[in-house]
Amino acid sequence: ALQVAGIHFLEITLRTNAGLEAIHQIRREVSGLCTGAGTLRSPDEITQAVAAGAEFLVSPGATPVLLKHASKLDVPYLPGIATISEALSAREMGYRLLKFFPADLSGGAAFLDHLKSVMPDLNFCPTGGVNTNNLAEYLMLSNVVCVGGSWIAPAELIQRGDWSAITARATATIAIASGLPR
Repeated sequence: ALQVAGIHFLEITLRTNAGLEAIHQIRREVSGLCTGAGTLRSPDEITQAVAAGAEFLVSPGATPVLLKHASKLDVPYLPGIATISEALSAREMGYRLLKFFPADLSGGAAFLDHLKSVMPDLNFCPTGGVNTNNLAEYLMLSNVVCVGGSWIAPAELIQRGDWSAITARATATIAIASGLPR
């Protein structure tokens, strides 16, 4: 459903026990879809995600332990930040692409716009409250390279197997993003 609409990256959050198996199954059965693991909160979860086949890793926050553990791996890692201090800490460890979470509660697009002048070498993937109503505001920023969120494939549509509704949501999202000047 996502690939049909033109989405080629998928983050599976590890909020349930099904997450790791979903990553493994998608990697085994679907080609051309870059599948990552999100909501990683410990080194053990990072290790398990890599073992399941995650092609990228995302955490909601960035502790020194997570940053150090992920830096030893050959899998891209997006540490989560919500403050300037957290962004600086991740930057000091060599990370230049960061998750901004929860975006809507942490200052939204205005916060990221202000960060451009003090940390022009950082790029962001905002998640948490991003949707079709504010998607364009984020994607218009030069330091935002992508966005993430569950609005495209909410749990209820997945549980019902309503792939056409998910495709329609993904298509609408791609249309918004494609219509923006960059």
